[in-house]
Amino acid sequence: MKWEDLISLEYGKPVKDKYRVDGKVPVFGTNGQIGTSNLPAQCKIPSVIIGRKGAYRGVHFSSVPFSVIDTAFYMMPKTDELDLKWAYYKFLTYDINRMDSGSAIPSTDRYEIYNIPVDLPSLKVQKKEVSILDAIDNKIQENERINKNLEEQAQAYFTELFITNADPSWPDGTLSDIGTVVGGGTPSKKHPEYYTEHGIAWITPKDLSVDKSKFISHGENDISDEGFNNSSATKIPAGSVLFSSRAPIGYIAIAANEVTTNQGFKSVIPNDDIGTAYMYYFLKQVLPTIEGMASGSTFKEISGSGMKSVPAVIPDKESTRKFNDFCAPLFKQQAILEAQNKNLAQTRDSLLPRLMSGEIDVSSIDL
Repeated sequence: MKWEDLISLEYGKPVKDKYRVDGKVPVFGTNGQIGTSNLPAQCKIPSVIIGRKGAYRGVHFSSVPFSVIDTAFYMMPKTDELDLKWAYYKFLTYDINRMDSGSAIPSTDRYEIYNIPVDLPSLKVQKKEVSILDAIDNKIQENERINKNLEEQAQAYFTELFITNADPSWPDGTLSDIGTVVGGGTPSKKHPEYYTEHGIAWITPKDLSVDKSKFISHGENDISDEGFNNSSATKIPAGSVLFSSRAPIGYIAIAANEVTTNQGFKSVIPNDDIGTAYMYYFLKQVLPTIEGMASGSTFKEISGSGMKSVPAVIPDKESTRKFNDFCAPLFKQQAILEAQNKNLAQTRDSLLPRLMSGEIDVSSIDL
């Protein structure tokens, strides 16, 4: 059979209050949830959202009634024999972005989706496959909730110590007074031997756009010793705070080990009496200031000298010590949970195509 026998894909419609943060109804676009609304939900049941317009079109699932803007479809079943969560996982195995209608804006034609052949297992088997994948996704989401709570605790304490109750006697200075600003470099792409799978960690802004983790150990590519020696890349120690300085400004992460970066970073090695935790939240706090200091016609960029001159109030050592001591166990737990989630995601991504293709037979498994 084909998907046209099992589903219909309905066009989303404009949602006037789609960017509300306090609405009751999730609102989805082509790349996921964009906000909430207090208008009636377009789709009254939990279901699948498929992006239809844009350079990247994703597949998403809402466990509650939702609305969809006009850049995406939502799925309605034609049969009781289809589990919509199973359909969601099945669609994750397709490359939706290759289904391009050829218009000026990359778009997916729903009739191309309808024509995809599908082997539909029994509803019982569908639910077993979903339960396996859901168990992994639910654990990932629980870890993310814990990490978000830990992040809120650290951010609240930073605000309490260094903003709400800041000591007016603390002297004014600049970022260069509390840390060392370090740029990066890119080995020549003309020399493939400068790059390797297992070498010196090398991070680009693209790596931080893909991996939203707080701690990063490696990017998509490592560089070789030869590549490092023939570029302006600089090794920075674990605990340094990576800060993307262009395209875009303001991706922030903490080096989990010694790393290098490309020239799209102005990273900061915090002074010993300042510490990683303080520097991380300080850079998040002054991000609007840094963006305002950036310049450039094609795209905005903060220069090394500009980064060094970012205004900074210099807190006393006892306050930064208290804050870093408070954050130490929180950061340790966050790093553990992020690593666990990466392993869980790898397991899920390995299982997904094998379950959805029937390669793994779950019919005899008692779940």
